[in-house]
Amino acid sequence: MSKVNKKVSVPTVKIIPLGGLHEIGKNTCVFEYEDDIILLDAGLGFPSDQMHGINIVLPDMTYLRENSHRIKGMIVTHGHEDHIGGIAYHLKQFDIPVIYGPRLAMSLLSDKLEEAGVSDRTTLKSVIPREIVRIGKHFSAEFIRNTHSIADSFSVAIHTPIGVIIHTGDFKIDHTPVDGEHYDLQKLAEHGEKGVLCLLSDSTNAEVPGHTPSERSVYPNLNRIFGQAEGRIMVTTFSSSVHRVNMVLDLAQKHGRKVAVVGRSMLNVIAHARKLGYIQCRDDLFEPLRSVNRLPDDKVLILTTGSQGETLAAMTRISRGEHRQIRVQEGDTIVFSANPIPGNTIAVVNTIDRLMMQGAKVIYGRREGIHVSGHGSREDHKLMLNLTRPKFFVPVHGEHRMLVEHSGMARAMGIPEENIVVIKNGNIIELTENSIGVNGEVPSGIELVDRAGIVRDDVMKERQQLAEDGVVTVAAVIDWSGNLVAPPALHLRGVATSIETSLLQQLVVRTMERILGDRWSDFSTNNGGEPEVNWSEVRLEIEGGLQRLMKRELRSRPLVVFLLQTPEKQPAKLTRRRRRSTATTPAPVISRRS
Repeated sequence: MSKVNKKVSVPTVKIIPLGGLHEIGKNTCVFEYEDDIILLDAGLGFPSDQMHGINIVLPDMTYLRENSHRIKGMIVTHGHEDHIGGIAYHLKQFDIPVIYGPRLAMSLLSDKLEEAGVSDRTTLKSVIPREIVRIGKHFSAEFIRNTHSIADSFSVAIHTPIGVIIHTGDFKIDHTPVDGEHYDLQKLAEHGEKGVLCLLSDSTNAEVPGHTPSERSVYPNLNRIFGQAEGRIMVTTFSSSVHRVNMVLDLAQKHGRKVAVVGRSMLNVIAHARKLGYIQCRDDLFEPLRSVNRLPDDKVLILTTGSQGETLAAMTRISRGEHRQIRVQEGDTIVFSANPIPGNTIAVVNTIDRLMMQGAKVIYGRREGIHVSGHGSREDHKLMLNLTRPKFFVPVHGEHRMLVEHSGMARAMGIPEENIVVIKNGNIIELTENSIGVNGEVPSGIELVDRAGIVRDDVMKERQQLAEDGVVTVAAVIDWSGNLVAPPALHLRGVATSIETSLLQQLVVRTMERILGDRWSDFSTNNGGEPEVNWSEVRLEIEGGLQRLMKRELRSRPLVVFLLQTPEKQPAKLTRRRRRSTATTPAPVISRRS
């Protein structure tokens, strides 16, 4: 008898990033083993100037929607929006049985889920440093304290049947952290000694030489600025930068200033951080905004959101003179304790200019030493690689050039090139005990959200078209014989043209009459004396003709909205009589530019 060779399946962990690669933001990563799926973070991104009306940007979650029955839980590394901001939106589409994460992140997330009405679709569980939790049949997550620009941040060692995978989360190696919570380098070294199968490491500052300075290095520079300020002080920074906010509050108390907090997210983060003990200050340090104007200017500090020039943020509205309670005045010192993230530079610079033109002294920029990054630089990355000594390496969290630079560091430190993969969102990494590689991909991309919900691609194309070329609306009434009952109504909005509207009106009439005259027999039939018209075909044909007309005459491609009114259907016995047709108005048909 011949022997049948059975193929032995090799145990494989799949790693699928859905966001955070080739970009900064919307960090989301999937880990799979057999039927178990766990998620690590689920963040959001912010819209570009071309994303008209969009509030936030999410990763395409098609893969998780299709495999929602396999999701066993989620790991959260820290509380920044680009790591937890998408969770409330995703829970509207699929359940996540349990979410584990640090206390501050869970506290912030609890409010988000409550506000979105999805708090019943998961269970939040806070963890402490070095705690190990079981998720599903095949995964355990070990939380390792790290240092970052937000308090209570973790790296994670994911224990799998084939070995330990370490995901650094966002990190810097801060030897003098503001809150005294040091990076648990000892635990990283222990895993390195035992053997780390794969390291996924933050690449944000891979192009920056040296070490990232300690958060504490900002303190003396802010102290100097506060001591020199003679009038009011306004400080804007990331609301989630709890360490920075804590320093500002400490300096306000030191310099005898009352603090008015402006911006919902800033108020929210301070409240949660104080409750958990990450910010410690007296209650009487704070002054309601409505009463701060009664204090002497040199006793006032206003702490606000808007360091990135966000349109609706408090500092942006102050710079435009649109804030109801705060006006810039001569003698104000305004401190931007944050660097612009990619894409926000122009908005930030414009905000600074407007503040200066109103007489404020604005302090900003790297030369002032009032901001340091929350991400490690090249020497920090090398230390991480040296401590963990991984067999395989995947650079994550960064734009493509950062991932390439980080992979070069790993090669220089002795990791073989074939053991390193540089990937993009949607790639499927297959990891075994002895190999790593990319094998296929899942749907990736973005989902855009405005106040009404997910915005489809065709809607975004229409918004872009409106922004670039405007809109042309044509309304017409056509009778059963294919005649225009009255001249079409033409309206232009946001359309730049040198042609007279009256001439364009004539061209619209000619175009429609030509189409109806040449094609009416294709649209209309007579069934036993009763006319039948395919109005959908009429609409499509006229739409196409109007689009071509506008492109030719206006030399642009405005969005064409064609409203067709059709007559009520007449009984057969009346079809030979001459009568005035009444009209009903169906939903408008919107022509989209291809």
